[in-house]
Amino acid sequence: MKRPNVLFITADQWRGDCLSATGHACVRTPNVDALASEGVLFRNHFAGAAPCSPARATLYTGLYQMNHRVCRNGSPLDRRFDNMALAARRAGYDPTLFGYTDTAPDPRELDRNDPHLETYEGLLPGFTARQLLPEHEKQWLSWLRSRGHRDAVSRDIHVPPGVACGEISAEPTVYSMDETQTAFLAGEFIRWLGEQDAPWFAHVSFLRPHPPFSVPEPFGRMFKPEDGPEFSRAKSRKIEEALHPYLGYSMPKSDKGSFIYGAEGSVSDWKAEHFSAIRAIYYGMIAEVDAQLGRIWQGLKDAGAWDDTIILFTSDHAEMMGDHWTLGKGGFFDGSYHIPLIIRDPKAAAGLRGHVVERFTSAADIFPTLCDSLGVEAANHVDGRSLRSFIDHGDAIDWREAAFWEFDFRDIANGEAERHFGLKSSQCNLAVIRDERFKYVHFAALPPLLFDLKNDPMELNNLASDPAYAATRLECAERLLSLRARHLDQTLAYTELTKEGPVTRRP
Repeated sequence: MKRPNVLFITADQWRGDCLSATGHACVRTPNVDALASEGVLFRNHFAGAAPCSPARATLYTGLYQMNHRVCRNGSPLDRRFDNMALAARRAGYDPTLFGYTDTAPDPRELDRNDPHLETYEGLLPGFTARQLLPEHEKQWLSWLRSRGHRDAVSRDIHVPPGVACGEISAEPTVYSMDETQTAFLAGEFIRWLGEQDAPWFAHVSFLRPHPPFSVPEPFGRMFKPEDGPEFSRAKSRKIEEALHPYLGYSMPKSDKGSFIYGAEGSVSDWKAEHFSAIRAIYYGMIAEVDAQLGRIWQGLKDAGAWDDTIILFTSDHAEMMGDHWTLGKGGFFDGSYHIPLIIRDPKAAAGLRGHVVERFTSAADIFPTLCDSLGVEAANHVDGRSLRSFIDHGDAIDWREAAFWEFDFRDIANGEAERHFGLKSSQCNLAVIRDERFKYVHFAALPPLLFDLKNDPMELNNLASDPAYAATRLECAERLLSLRARHLDQTLAYTELTKEGPVTRRP
């Protein structure tokens, strides 16, 4: 039986609600929708952690943060863990990367002076890098210069002509819709595709719709600031900051320059109209990525590979995009963790094409799903579960009833969070368990939160100290404790040494 091709696509910081296939108020994603119509859409899919490196560690290894221990951007990924690229190699593929994996290498196997230890944007072990594109974007800038953009020497290229550096603007960039970072990587993948004469495995890792928030025509003006659903937030930023000590600490720290190139000062200085203007640009960036996905779909069809290729489309984490008066990712709100997932297997039953799964699924499920699809086993314990039952049968037996994710806000390099709260680094973390009704946020050393999502979908009213909800809080805490106990590293726990030698029985 011929092995399938595998195309794994991530679009960085794409919110799970920003798909027209799930009924978004204004965003239209025809090419993602077309993929969903031939595959399975997972409506309640959540990242395992944030920001990029922790989220991708879960995505690539199938482990929760409590086990892979990538706590922040720059936290090394322990070399002992298996991952999707290594598993693909065991299945006979040469897994090839277009973009980046944000994997900080294990420093124990490198000399202290090795330049790989100066960045968190390393390469996940097992991948062959065909076209790297880290956040400095030098490869793309060089490509732009080859196309006549002589001024493409730095990321200043993201500032639209005639617009002051740091200004929020929907004006078009000097580079065109055919010259974006997304277009560059899509073109490199399609060119590589034409070289293949055997089953292949490719990971296309797009930066967009990650900031800086700017986009070429026609996408910058495709949406108006007033477009979109109501923001999930309190009447004022101060009310949000008062909800929890962590928010009071983190919200003023958010930097404008992380979102608008060249901007200075705190995001807290921006008003409601600024968030609306940025959100409209973000929607345009999603439309830009969707357009390039359509180009990839056509490239696969032109190469005769469409009917032989399993496609997975997802994100590493989401984007707050003005909800709770914040931008970016982190903390505990759904806006940072609810991400899209679509899986299309051309060999799946025709009756399941266009199927929508409402169950809670996790980024930790991607690695075991790929292992299952390729007929290989993970070399160590994994926390996720294969999604093949949903792809092949439409549902799964004994599936999880809640989403789970983690966030670590330690600051090893500078110790800022530790000093602010008077905590040890190991105490600067939180874990979330969230079902259809309640959401419980447990901090290691700060007060907990409890939200009734049915009556408070915007997560504005903390019920953790309300005596009427004491039993609910206890039940949620017990469920979280049980979940963590079940998912302690089981790599060798399923092995017992006997007189006949080692016996291993994994469930």
